[in-house]
Amino acid sequence: MPIFEVHLVAGRHPPERLAELLRALSARYAEILESPVERVRGFVTAHPAAHVVAGGEVGVEAPYVTALVLRGRPVEQRHRLIAAFTDVVVDVLGAARASVRVRIEQVDPDEWGIARVPASAARATEIAARAAGSG
Repeated sequence: MPIFEVHLVAGRHPPERLAELLRALSARYAEILESPVERVRGFVTAHPAAHVVAGGEVGVEAPYVTALVLRGRPVEQRHRLIAAFTDVVVDVLGAARASVRVRIEQVDPDEWGIARVPASAARATEIAARAAGSG
């Protein structure tokens, strides 16, 4: 299920840098979630400068990352994702650390499908083990 999306100002980064960002975020996501990288999905959404505002200033680069995880992941793991994703955005894009925002969104396993099957059924053993570890 690991999915992430990065929101950036369009035209600020060359395609090869965006590809590097996607690869690096995917690798860190897989490492931290202890999940095969083949499960990770990542996307860059580029917004026209006129459609981005941060601190009241239109067009300023303010990277925003959303990461989806199945509910039951330990808080420590989610916090590691926040730190790792911030570091990758800073290292790869040269963004100011203070400008980066990362949100972890937990999704109930019954509300997520993997190959037509709810994650609660497709990954029942893994989900149960994670839930037992976080309690």
